Amino acid sequence: MVTMVGNESSIEELVTDLIYLEHDAIAAYESCIERLDNKEFSAQIATFREDHLRHLQVLNEMARELGVEAPSEGDMKQMLTTGKIAMADIMGDAAILRAMKTNEDDTVSAYERASRHEDAIPASKAFFMKAHQDEERHRAWMSTTADTLS
Repeated sequence: MVTMVGNESSIEELVTDLIYLEHDAIAAYESCIERLDNKEFSAQIATFREDHLRHLQVLNEMARELGVEAPSEGDMKQMLTTGKIAMADIMGDAAILRAMKTNEDDTVSAYERASRHEDAIPASKAFFMKAHQDEERHRAWMSTTADTLS
């Protein structure tokens, strides 16, 4: 699934779409934590989920500053992000982590593009760059860990 988040014409739309993306990601992380057999993996995924909760907190503050009503839950994409995890559960932890990695591909792309958005002020760009680094770290861990299980 390829996300278009980060291509919005206004900063208000960008922040709103990033909030949806974070809600979707958090739901996927919760599904992943419940389904992983390896409890060490679940614990690591839980720390990544905390990153997403922090991202959401910052984005909600940005929305307030911009006068935008922040979404309180994910959108239709949430069914796809959590559905991939549920289907992968049949094939075990490596498949679950690979499914999560594909979700991270979207968040990496979204924050990378957001960091270049022309309407983002320096503080917003700095947050987007930090979030991008977090997502890169999550994705790398999922990919590497899944590969060790294969």
